[in-house]
Amino acid sequence: MNLPPFQNLVDEHARSLHRSLCGMVGLDAADDCLQETLLAALRAYPRLRHDRNLRGWLFTIAHRKGIDHLRRSSRETPSASVGDRPSPPEPVRDIELWNRVAALPPKQRTAVTLRYLGDLAYADVARIMAISEPAARQNVRAGLASLRKDYR
Repeated sequence: MNLPPFQNLVDEHARSLHRSLCGMVGLDAADDCLQETLLAALRAYPRLRHDRNLRGWLFTIAHRKGIDHLRRSSRETPSASVGDRPSPPEPVRDIELWNRVAALPPKQRTAVTLRYLGDLAYADVARIMAISEPAARQNVRAGLASLRKDYR
């Protein structure tokens, strides 16, 4: 197997990982989650068995780190919930639209964020969220329908 240097992966995917984490956990926590993601990936990198879909592998790690963060923060502040609105990623051109995305139910918000901020295929969204591809499509579709309805 011929893995690229780890730094090449970071250079290629860090920005989209960060955008996706912003959508999931908010701007304030995204930096920490990205660092945790990259450290976990670096530790696991030498043990990879194949080099297929390294991008999806990184997004899976990031998604899990985001979930870990949301769970920790909900335990630390009992009034907080996973559905709390994250801060918008920077730069944001339409705060109102971002607020509407942030208000989506968690699964829809995650699916829309991974699909459009992370620029991932539905198969990758499904794998990261541990759901079927049709369920990933449905979460994105429902999220977009809600945004269209509310945004008019």
